[in-house]
Amino acid sequence: MSSDGRSVRILPKLDPSSTHNFIAPCKKIHESQDVAAFLVSQAYTDIMTFLLQLNRSMFPAKLPDGTEQAWPIGTDAVQFSAPIRQLQGLLSKLEDLIQEVPPNTGPRRFGNISFRKWHEVLEERASGLLREFLPAELLDAPSADPEGPTAEAELKAYFLGSWGSGQRLDYGTGHELSFLAFLAAIWKLNGFPKSEYGVEERAIVLGVIEPYLELIRSLIKTYTLEPAGSHGVWGLDDNSFIPYIFGSAQLAPAVNEADLTPEEGSLPDAPDPGGVAKANAVSRERRTNLYFSAVGFIYDVKKGPFWEHSPMLYDISGIKAGWGKINKGMVKMYNAEVLSKFPVVQHFPFGSLFSWDRDPNAIAPPTTVHATSGPQARPVVPDGGFSATARPSIDAGTKAPWATSGEGMRVPPMGSTAAPWAAARGSGPPVQTSALPDTSRMPPGPMAPTRAPWATSQAPPPPPGGDGPTKAPWAK
Repeated sequence: MSSDGRSVRILPKLDPSSTHNFIAPCKKIHESQDVAAFLVSQAYTDIMTFLLQLNRSMFPAKLPDGTEQAWPIGTDAVQFSAPIRQLQGLLSKLEDLIQEVPPNTGPRRFGNISFRKWHEVLEERASGLLREFLPAELLDAPSADPEGPTAEAELKAYFLGSWGSGQRLDYGTGHELSFLAFLAAIWKLNGFPKSEYGVEERAIVLGVIEPYLELIRSLIKTYTLEPAGSHGVWGLDDNSFIPYIFGSAQLAPAVNEADLTPEEGSLPDAPDPGGVAKANAVSRERRTNLYFSAVGFIYDVKKGPFWEHSPMLYDISGIKAGWGKINKGMVKMYNAEVLSKFPVVQHFPFGSLFSWDRDPNAIAPPTTVHATSGPQARPVVPDGGFSATARPSIDAGTKAPWATSGEGMRVPPMGSTAAPWAAARGSGPPVQTSALPDTSRMPPGPMAPTRAPWATSQAPPPPPGGDGPTKAPWAK
């Protein structure tokens, strides 16, 4: 609980009456050991603060008359401020840029080479675009060093990092993280108006992040971009993560300002989580919900049974404790699968708005496979992802890093993994695991890792005559 009685912290803003020493963002994470320093940095704290702040704003609200107000995509209940509309104009300009740089029609195996041209044009116009859609007083915020960079240098770094790689022709959660930092930097620079808590945050999610995700999906389909750092079917999603956080919050129980973030339960009329495996349910819900919208894009670009190409999301869909439980788990997983992964955060640059300096209140996280598995120690595995250790044989089975050994513990026969916080499908006793700390009510700080989604045995063949996935014996 924050000092003013709120159940969530707010990202601090710079004092507009004083000067600030801006720094041109640069790379700090050069090797896997640097991830540990990042997890206790001021930048990490600020990113998690902003993420949790936006997440909390998307929970339905309890109204004074006893009713509940949800925040679906396209709702009239969320009004967009002038800065939000300006950012929408910026996204619209980038969408128009696709028409200027059509995809190459020649043969190709991976991403379309025209995406490099799209990126080159974006870099050439970046400063002009920021000047057109962001206030001059924000971009030219006074610096303590008259000869040093302005706020524009920091904003531009995160803006350009938000659109995939023109060299690798890919897009992933690291680029999504850069866009989150771009918006958080605008927030810190007082670029959004002061308002009652939640009002502007919801507008940022529904008015800027949602159309950003739609634009990214258009770029992926137009230029056939590869997933960046994907674990294939062993990951949550090839490209994005935050729509699963904000989308699960949209369907969680309603709260008022003083309530703690719910750990379980759902909005009374929320769709069943199992609906993600049903194409008609996804088609219906994707129009109003960020979670189902992200799943809908998977349906757009992948064929075959949902459980086969998206086993982690399929496992999560079996959770019976509701969308509040899913949201809590998604926040934990974001910390472990995005912010604690060297391949994802190695390209994130640090300046003054996102500082490499240690947060004096940070608690050092335990060393995990997520933070220590740098490229030099990561052998390639058959699905194209990476693993810090070789996969065991089918006969050997697997043991999750957080699982307790003991007789009678049963190992899932599926090649897919269950999210460690998900009660997966099937029947029988659950796998014994060590307790993960409750992070949904904690201030930002290092959290316990989730199980590496690629650390599992290979799937055995399906039973004779079976046409569905092998059910894990410990699922319920």
